[in-house]
Amino acid sequence: MRPEKHSLTLRGHRTSVSLEEDFWRAFREIAAERGLPVNALAAEVDEGRDPEVGLASAIRLFVLRHYRAR
Repeated sequence: MRPEKHSLTLRGHRTSVSLEEDFWRAFREIAAERGLPVNALAAEVDEGRDPEVGLASAIRLFVLRHYRAR
């Protein structure tokens, strides 16, 4: 499965993130559970990530940790 590129706006700045559709779907579900727009959740992940870790990797790890914690 090839990653799909989507545009996000993080604190007023546009960026593109490539993730597999399963990760996009899970990330949207988590945002909906929290009552947040996807951009707001992505901004939270972005703020909490190590600068050495790319945003796409940080989102994948966020999704993985979310579902492991259940």
